[in-house]
Amino acid sequence: MSEDLFGNITPITQPGIGGSLSAADHDDLPLAVRLRPRSIDEIVGQEHLLAPGSPLRRLAEGSGAMSVFLWGPPGVGKTTIAAVVSHQTGGRFVEISAVTAGVKEVRAQLDKAKAELARGVSTVLFVDEVHRFNKAQQDVLLPAVENRLVTLIAATTENPSFSVISPLLSRSLILTLRPLGADDLNALVDRALSDSRGLGGKYELDQQARVAMLSMAGGDARRVLTYLEEAARSADAKTTTLIDLETVEQSVDQAAVRYDADGDQHYDVTSAFIKSVRGSDVDAALHWLARMIQAGEDPRFIARRLIILASEDIGMAAPTVLQTCVAAAQAVQLIGMPEARINLAQATIAAATAPKSNAVVTAIDAAIADVQAGRIGTVPLHLRDSHYSSAGDYGHGVGYRYAHDYPHGVAAQQYLPDELVGKRYYLPTSHGNEAQIADRLAVIQGLLAVET
Repeated sequence: MSEDLFGNITPITQPGIGGSLSAADHDDLPLAVRLRPRSIDEIVGQEHLLAPGSPLRRLAEGSGAMSVFLWGPPGVGKTTIAAVVSHQTGGRFVEISAVTAGVKEVRAQLDKAKAELARGVSTVLFVDEVHRFNKAQQDVLLPAVENRLVTLIAATTENPSFSVISPLLSRSLILTLRPLGADDLNALVDRALSDSRGLGGKYELDQQARVAMLSMAGGDARRVLTYLEEAARSADAKTTTLIDLETVEQSVDQAAVRYDADGDQHYDVTSAFIKSVRGSDVDAALHWLARMIQAGEDPRFIARRLIILASEDIGMAAPTVLQTCVAAAQAVQLIGMPEARINLAQATIAAATAPKSNAVVTAIDAAIADVQAGRIGTVPLHLRDSHYSSAGDYGHGVGYRYAHDYPHGVAAQQYLPDELVGKRYYLPTSHGNEAQIADRLAVIQGLLAVET
């Protein structure tokens, strides 16, 4: 710890290895870096994680020692939270980036943390882009987390359940960060315009320009601040203090999204597009698609929405629609606009004219609800892994019936845990292909219920 002339206490902080908080003390810092919150109360958005007494608030206030994984899309505050901890923690703060740090560097930081802990100084270790660590690198972190040699804060844009080893996850909390809403971004823009660390009240932002920046930001705080900073520089070049729509368009080299003056239409047009496809009105769906394309909407965003819809609102009623939407998304990546408008239109038409069913989303949500409520049970003994010599001694795999040895390839035996026997999650409709699935499922369930 150190104390300045005004009595302000700051933590012992080491910049670490190639992270985004490293070397953040020069004179030409980006606006997004200059405006990073210094306390948890300055964090914009993520209210669901910042309630009094929450793990994240306790961590940021220096009173929580639990390791956490911060999972969310870019620009929602993962690094910001780490920066807040670096200001408020009572010990050392070390940052490493999984892009540049190897096992050797990680071990060196952990050895240093162990030595400092012996002196009574704790260490917060921030690992940026932790999903880029391979298994060996993650294994190095495990003993330090398990024995609390460090408090780990790991940031990732990928689902930790698939990119992080289970032993590390079981000793940590996963905190999911959400994209910032319009109100959050508006508050951030207001702060950037007025704060002395930002633009210091030197500029006036036109309402249309504000709407354009918020629409193009897509919930990304870093992006909207980058747009604002570049627009301010463009205004300087014009010797004006007014940031208008034309200035924003020129500064980001992208057409502004002119949905309407209050910005809500960005979300309203997207909503109308999805609801028109869901409602099977192909002409309305194409109209809203055209509106988004002409407004300069990111075609990748449109493609992602179609992929989600293909499973959420169509599912097994027309399973090939998902393939069409994924192919359209790949086409967007491969050929870009304006040609990709045709691929997006094909996917939109396929989705709008397809039979509809929400049975897939209701099925998985019902299963997740049971798991979250603790209705899980143990894996039945006959279904457990038996690929090791002593498995039979524990009853693992004993009595398992191999499906291909039975008529129709269906073996009657218990597959669910005891607590959930008889539970039905997937309830197919009578629409499209799902009608045939419903008939087949009825036969399968009859076979599974046969006592042998």
